[in-house]
Parts: sequence; structure tokens; C-alpha cells
Amino acid sequence: MAPELLSPQKLEEFQKRLNRSEHPRELVIDLLRAIQEKYGWVPDEGVVLTASLLGLSPLQVEEIATFYDKIFRQPVGRRVIHVCDSICCWSRGSEGIVRHLQDRLGIALGETTADGSFTLLPTCCLGACGQAPAMMIGFTLYGHLDAQKIDAILAAERTGGTP
Repeated sequence: MAPELLSPQKLEEFQKRLNRSEHPRELVIDLLRAIQEKYGWVPDEGVVLTASLLGLSPLQVEEIATFYDKIFRQPVGRRVIHVCDSICCWSRGSEGIVRHLQDRLGIALGETTADGSFTLLPTCCLGACGQAPAMMIGFTLYGHLDAQKIDAILAAERTGGTP
């Protein structure tokens, strides 16, 4: 059983937004992200809660939740690393970036480190072609990556500092 997915204040806030909305479906991502912020990922109960609040079926919410790779439908590490594998990043060496991250973290794509610090995921595009190769941790974008820069970023992320 999932703990409380949204605080009473958050539920009230979303209810007010819902009452003002002509298209409740537009709140799906915001609701799923709010649940994810509190819980770390979106359990089935979060999909059901979102569907119930918006008057949608759980399947409709599930379709949206699984389309966006920034919505996590299973537990992830405290920090999720999205490595861009678009054509721009690939042509600028993202395969080497992935190998370096896998070596440093001791995990493969789709896995979480044993201490729960990092989850490593590929993503289809970060929209940072001018900074290729790129990755994102949380909401922070890192570009023009190389092995040394990655090591500095990982060290900073582990300690809460900046690279």
C-alpha cells in the first residue's frame, strides 16, 4: 500500500485548478509529477487517483504516463540520469558517454546503483543538440560531456555540490 500520494493541500490545489479547467486531461502530467515528487515514482494507486480526479479511465492515464520517459512507473534511484541518444548526441560520442557512466556507476542502462543513488536511462532527445553529447540529472542539463566532466558531475551530485 502506497503512503499518502498527495497532501490534502495539494489535492485542494489540484481541485481548484480542475474546477477552472475546460480540459481536465491537461492536468495529467502535473498530477503525475506531483505524485512522483512526493513518492519518488508513480505507483498504480497514483494512476488510479489521477484518473479518478480527472474523470478518466486508469488506462487513459497509464497511456500518458508510459509515453513520457520522465514519469517513472517503477522505483528509481534518488537521481535519475537521462542520457540523450538522439542522432546529434550519438554522432558526437554518446555511446562512449554511456559506457563511461556504466563503468563509473557499475550498472547497465535501465538499472539503479546498489546504494539507490543513481538510475541510468536512455532518452530519445533532450533538445540540447548544440551541447551534444548531453545528459540530464533531475532538471539539470549537462552538455559537451567527456569522461572528466562526467566524473566531476557524479562527484558533485553525490555530495550535493555543483560540478
